[in-house]
Amino acid sequence: MIIVTGGAGFIGNNLIRGLNEKGHDDILVVDDLTDGTKFRNLVGCQFKDYWDTNDLSAFIMANELFPEKVDAIFHQGACTNTMEWDGRYMMQNNYVYSKNLLHYCMSHAIPFIYASSASVYGTGRIFKEINMNESPINVYGYSKYLFDEYVRRVISDAKTRIIGLRYFNVYGPREQHKQTMASVAFHFNQQLLTTGCVKLFKGSGDYADGEQRRDFIFVNDVVAVNLWCLNHTEITGIYNVGTGKSRSFNDLARAIIAWHGRGEISYIDMPAHLKNSYQSFTEADTSALRKSGYQHEFLSLEDGIKHYLNWLNASERCKED
Repeated sequence: MIIVTGGAGFIGNNLIRGLNEKGHDDILVVDDLTDGTKFRNLVGCQFKDYWDTNDLSAFIMANELFPEKVDAIFHQGACTNTMEWDGRYMMQNNYVYSKNLLHYCMSHAIPFIYASSASVYGTGRIFKEINMNESPINVYGYSKYLFDEYVRRVISDAKTRIIGLRYFNVYGPREQHKQTMASVAFHFNQQLLTTGCVKLFKGSGDYADGEQRRDFIFVNDVVAVNLWCLNHTEITGIYNVGTGKSRSFNDLARAIIAWHGRGEISYIDMPAHLKNSYQSFTEADTSALRKSGYQHEFLSLEDGIKHYLNWLNASERCKED
């Protein structure tokens, strides 16, 4: 059996679909469906059972045993709202819960593959998995950073594999439930559909209008890295998961406009509350991942956007039918 926490979420449900394609359907999905609209992400997924997050938490705190062997836990569940400043809530969800899961896996020799985040790097310019490069700028990033630090303290003595994957800017199907926290690709596309115009921030720091750069990675590539880690039993540690190539917001907007064959770009002022805490540049250093043996190529931004918008367009046609 494979357990996927956050299974109804963006990356979680795509991971389940990836597991299904590899022949895995003995899956326990764990999530919090307080937002009931997320059920749509699970339609079409093949899995054995669904548990609420609180049920799994109580189970592991009681140190109960699953009736069958657990081959791995993919821990994708977290509060991902970077604008959430309730630190107690964030730490309970992203740090304490993750730590409890980690210790359960260590006690029962279960491989633990979890989602970290490029937010741990803050406004830094060097994106290599080293402590000195990490300086989060919000409590979300800090919760991820602190758990990575905890993993570093225990990983050398662990009797099972622990793998942290630092996701960069992920976009792709079934993310719309995230609303304001959905990818900029999703929001740019919505802007174009509703107004015919994509709005980008004016220049900041050393960047011209719309030339701030991010490492945009298609969700299927993120899933592929997770599945590769599952099958390569020699892999352990913390790794960046990005394309390794930053692209500008102008590039992203142009790719969306090109797909639609219409639209224009306009530039707006950056909100004051973002000016001192905005990641104007991210670019994954993928050398550690490549050195570990992962050789698959990542989709280009243009190809990823084509896949994504084709999916969105097909989904909208299904709703109309």
